[in-house]
Amino acid sequence: MKPSALARTVAVALIGLSLAAAPRFAFADIEDYEFQVVEPTVQVGSDKIVTVRLINKKTGKPVPDAVIFASRLDMAPDGMQEMATKLASVPGTEPGGYRFKADFSMAGRWQLSLGAKVQGESGTLATKLVITAQK
Repeated sequence: MKPSALARTVAVALIGLSLAAAPRFAFADIEDYEFQVVEPTVQVGSDKIVTVRLINKKTGKPVPDAVIFASRLDMAPDGMQEMATKLASVPGTEPGGYRFKADFSMAGRWQLSLGAKVQGESGTLATKLVITAQK
């Protein structure tokens, strides 16, 4: 082999070895995440706190630092989607936990709709969770 051909062969072999030894990254999909209601029942009244947890379904681990850009709370499960209430984000107390303060003016099923971006993932996570308000 000529010296230049030998150098190319060695270079190609070294690149192949470095690629084989490189760490493999497993990329998640937006479908791998879900919000879960921590307490699905609240008492009727004002300034009630609702906590949801965002988890990676494959690992079961909490997902902190998601950006929640849309939220709504209404009585759609009971056919009264026009019965909406104010929803305010409040600081979470644990990684992957997202808290909201809301007024549950009447007993029944309330739907919490969330839209979120998970850091490092493409796509949008949209979810609808049901919370029951009791007297």
